[in-house]
Amino acid sequence: MYPNLARPGRLAASLPLLLALSAGAIAVLGFAPFAFFPVAVIAAALFSATLAQGSARAGFLRGYAFGLGLLGFGVFWIRISLNEFGNMDAWAANLLMALFIALMALYYGLVGWLTRALHRGPAWTVPVLLLPGLYVLFEWLRGWLFTGFPWLNLGYTQIDGPLAGYAPILGVYGLSLLTALSGGLLWGLIRWDWRARAAAGAGLAALWLGGLAVQQINWTESVGAPFQATVIQANIPQAIKWEPEARIGIMETYVDLTLPHLDSDLILWPETAIPNFLHEARDPLLDPLAERARETGTEIVLGIPVLDLEAERYYNGLVSIGSVEDLYTKRHLVPFGEFLPFGAWLGPLITLFEIPMSDFSAGTAPRPLLRVGQWTAGASICYEDVFPAEVAQALPDAGFLINVSNDAWFGDSLAPHQHLEMARMRTLEGGRPMVRATNTGVSAIIDWRGRVLNQVPIFVRGTASAQVQPRAGATPFVRFGNWPALLLALGLVGAGLLIGRRGTV
Repeated sequence: MYPNLARPGRLAASLPLLLALSAGAIAVLGFAPFAFFPVAVIAAALFSATLAQGSARAGFLRGYAFGLGLLGFGVFWIRISLNEFGNMDAWAANLLMALFIALMALYYGLVGWLTRALHRGPAWTVPVLLLPGLYVLFEWLRGWLFTGFPWLNLGYTQIDGPLAGYAPILGVYGLSLLTALSGGLLWGLIRWDWRARAAAGAGLAALWLGGLAVQQINWTESVGAPFQATVIQANIPQAIKWEPEARIGIMETYVDLTLPHLDSDLILWPETAIPNFLHEARDPLLDPLAERARETGTEIVLGIPVLDLEAERYYNGLVSIGSVEDLYTKRHLVPFGEFLPFGAWLGPLITLFEIPMSDFSAGTAPRPLLRVGQWTAGASICYEDVFPAEVAQALPDAGFLINVSNDAWFGDSLAPHQHLEMARMRTLEGGRPMVRATNTGVSAIIDWRGRVLNQVPIFVRGTASAQVQPRAGATPFVRFGNWPALLLALGLVGAGLLIGRRGTV
């Protein structure tokens, strides 16, 4: 006989899992390119609902389901990097993508497990104290453990919402906490008795109105004269980028796009724009280009690989030419894309990867600073700008931020838009504008409030220019980093435990 799948007990057990999976999936709509920031709060409310009751084991399964929904719909583009550009067979790329998502979802499973395991007090401590605090602590852990994968942090969904006002104070992890807390209060507004609903509504209003209020604070100030910046997006297909026969054509493309903009004060090319080592490109390209830039008073910054002949190592570099020359080499490398981690453990699996230039060495500069003419810029290359504390190391010395990237690895997916969203958050946290050039998009010039002043759409060959105003001073986030957000998260969890121990209602 077939089992009775329609039994109420089994249906009741599966509904919270389906709800948690759905909550994670719809949370993706809060991120770019959709950017429906209230959806993230609704998703957090639904996640709170699934953890309102149940065992620790049930909490783990529901948290894991939430993580599968969020990451499964939010980072499926990993397959594109592995299959189309990493030359991996489709079955292997899909398998590794699924394995990666399954492993990353464990963080959310642990959030659900601990939320239920630690819950001893009144029901409201789950959505208001335990879940928001634990969510952020494990989000932060995911951002650095095993080199870190801080993608789809919940706080990024609020870049265009009222809660964005807290970014210069608490950073993206603080915004994640406030988003999760907002979801918990929203759940209480729907489900609790009238007195508790009133308190939840007041708390929700205070959070969001407070965000609007602190948006009016200028944590940094303008310094010096504004300058004209231009970003170059050559839209070179990743499939031919490293082909030897394509090198001359690629360099000609960048020069052709640059020459009409030599009236700009700063011109930025993307990550590894030149597919030659720095010493190889000097005579045919960089020295003549630098001389032309000096004649017009232009500073040019471009991405290029750098080979250390003595140490037999190569680096992902960013070089500034014009009135002065300076070099920054990437410090935080992308696993598998730029270096192969855990080689002794992974063994034969490494042979599946055939990614050009995938054995970079990490730069050793103590701070990510680059001299650009008369200015000092905070430099980040590709993946580095998703680590807020590392970008903040350039401040307050840097008057503006520079990011170069090659998001062609992500193909036509959500990832380039998500990456731009994270770059925008760095400008809010640091109170600095950013000039950002990418190979295939989205290249943009962003002001210190996270607003895009001008951009080149994805998969378009072109340029974008705007006035950039350098700034001075330090936001609270620059001064204190992630610590206030983490201490606040620990405080919420501690309060939940204390209330549970005392049995306070």
